[in-house]
Amino acid sequence: MVYGNVLVIGNSGVGKSTLVNAVLGEDKAVVGGGDAGVTKSIEVYVSKDPKVPFRIIDTIGFEPSLVKRHSAIKAVRDWSKRAAKDGDPDTDINVIWFCVEGTSKKLFPEAIHALSKATKLWESVPVIVVITKSYSQTERAENMRTVQNAFARQKKYAKNLKEIIPVVAEAYPINETTLVPPDGIDELIDATNRHMPEGKTAAEKDVAAFKLRRKRAMARGLVGSFTTAGATVGAFPMPVADAVVLSTLEATEVNALASIYEIKRNEASKEFLSTIIEMGTVSVAARAAISAIKAIPGVNIAASVLDAVIAGSFVAVIGQGSAYAFEQVYLGERSLDDLDWLRKLIESELSRGFVGKAAGIVRQVSEGETPKNVSGLIAELVKAAFVRE
Repeated sequence: MVYGNVLVIGNSGVGKSTLVNAVLGEDKAVVGGGDAGVTKSIEVYVSKDPKVPFRIIDTIGFEPSLVKRHSAIKAVRDWSKRAAKDGDPDTDINVIWFCVEGTSKKLFPEAIHALSKATKLWESVPVIVVITKSYSQTERAENMRTVQNAFARQKKYAKNLKEIIPVVAEAYPINETTLVPPDGIDELIDATNRHMPEGKTAAEKDVAAFKLRRKRAMARGLVGSFTTAGATVGAFPMPVADAVVLSTLEATEVNALASIYEIKRNEASKEFLSTIIEMGTVSVAARAAISAIKAIPGVNIAASVLDAVIAGSFVAVIGQGSAYAFEQVYLGERSLDDLDWLRKLIESELSRGFVGKAAGIVRQVSEGETPKNVSGLIAELVKAAFVRE
């Protein structure tokens, strides 16, 4: 029964495909010779042996060429992102086999750096370092120390290193009468099965973190776009002393953010969204914030420019407050029934701190500023909105 995935990664020519065949017990992966890699695309293999209840994902080797190494890293990252976006746990990476050749240690620092870049999404997944072509028993201890020291220098990644296993994937002739027999394969399979449950939990965590980062990035971009739209609307002659004129724009922004954070449309979410829009348009806090900005002393700019700052700033602050509120619901930290918490949250976003930031923007703008330039200045408000990360 297949219940997990193992990613096989490392430099070209280290023997990844030979290792895969040894674990599978049959020749499925194409094997080459020398330093050049033969795996040209990511291949997925499934064993018929019940002792190997996991898929094996063989990857393109890291080539010495910078361009080719980058291509190999990108292939793994792209595959990982597609797997995470699909939302199917059967495509998660649960254990990583990082293959290092026992007969050559020169490229090891570059290889571990490439590993960390390629598997960035799977930052919690267990790593088993496989020292391939480990023909010399006397050199194994030295090779294992080299691996441990290299990972120790990679503090962020060191915690993932679970085991170091020297292997000989296929019999290697020393001379006409002496062979180094296969070794370490059963130990590798046992170690992989042992760390698989931990790896499944780690993969779920990593996929959730990846999806949350994507949602935050989408939310930032959306709030930025609506901020520009708000500044544009505000620049036209219309009475913005009452924030009601922005209600349609804010409502569209809030609904779009709700969609990003997978807030389903129902009666509970309808009241939740309405509360945000109400707090950002006709509430006492909203009116007070507008009055405070308009009353800033020593400001000598056109009314349209001032209105552009006010409108854009309001759209930004409502967007940032909404994004945070929806994220808390998405993470299960809050529910759609927490309306009192929501009102206090939006009020805090419209506090004196916000007015002070808006005042700073007002003092930076000049008579000839365009709505686009104004929205650029307001971008700091949007950026500050996500400091809770």
